[in-house]
Amino acid sequence: MFDSYKNILEELKSNSHLRSISNFERKEGKFIYFNGKQLLNLSSNNYLNFADNKEITQEFLDAVGNEYTFGSASARLLTGTLPIYKELENLISSLFGTEKTLIFNSGYHANVGINSSIAGIGDVIFSDKLNHASIIDGMQLSRGKFFRYKHNDTENLKNLLKRERSNFKNAIIVSESVFSMDGDLADIEKLVYLKKKYNCILVIDEAHAFGVFGEKGLGVCEQLGLIKDIDLIMGTFGKSIGSVGAFATGQKVLIEYLTNKARSFIFSTSLPPINIAFTKWIIENKLPLTHEKRLNMLKLGKSMGSESHIIPVIIGENSKTVELCEILFQNGYFTLPIRPPTVPVGTSRLRLSLTTDITEKDLEILKEVLNGISLAK
Repeated sequence: MFDSYKNILEELKSNSHLRSISNFERKEGKFIYFNGKQLLNLSSNNYLNFADNKEITQEFLDAVGNEYTFGSASARLLTGTLPIYKELENLISSLFGTEKTLIFNSGYHANVGINSSIAGIGDVIFSDKLNHASIIDGMQLSRGKFFRYKHNDTENLKNLLKRERSNFKNAIIVSESVFSMDGDLADIEKLVYLKKKYNCILVIDEAHAFGVFGEKGLGVCEQLGLIKDIDLIMGTFGKSIGSVGAFATGQKVLIEYLTNKARSFIFSTSLPPINIAFTKWIIENKLPLTHEKRLNMLKLGKSMGSESHIIPVIIGENSKTVELCEILFQNGYFTLPIRPPTVPVGTSRLRLSLTTDITEKDLEILKEVLNGISLAK
């Protein structure tokens, strides 16, 4: 009965493609402990080191006491909304200067909910080829048409818009700001120009930029001074903020539309109040103190040849990528092999994620290790 599934698993294993869940002992600052070894953690989205921080957790609990519970037991549209939820949504709207905000349970929930509902019959989405799987899944669930333009190729997007825009009622352009597997930045200024020229809705996913880029840490759109030109911005709380959840913020009509049409929002039990309170507390009390550290982290990323704090080391073959991770493990580094379908076939890689605790010296040592490795041809 299960032979077809077993065969697929065997094929994945033979191609160095099989995934498994690692059992870590603990995480402590920039280090992770695995198989009895202390390793520099280069596979984390904990960019500002708020997650797993016992001191910050205790400071938060001391501040809020027993005011918030650990369960919500209901969807937001039933009994799952308490004052703290609206306080966080209003805080996000105030920071961005947007009309309204909606909290989702995760970045995946947000992107699936946005992209599955925003385009109906007669509508179209234009999506960057390397957008996150959650965006792709959302588009595939929508009742609209979608086109995937070449990565960061606004000329290709322009040609698609010129050819296709007039065939549809509503048109949506969707892009990440910092691409999660390549660490490069979208040309948001050009996207804004094209959205205005062709009368489109522009959605920007700031998942890996929120908490990192911009004076206030709001993302690449803030850094470029373009927030007012973006119709819908998505960001997450589970990366830089060290909490859980996500948000969509922007035009009131779009947020109210998502509240009524985004199934991942409507049919999910809301996050526990204590997590919402922790997110709000971090954004108000800790994020404003990180500006210099964030700048240093981005500077280190650029010194490694990236536009951001995410550094791709493209190897190509699955087996060689897995081999390199094992060599780095033996040298005190924790990295994970990134393989298809997460990235295109033939571009398997290491995805090195910096955090503000990682120093220039850490990266100098890493460079020496990488330069000294000779993989079998």
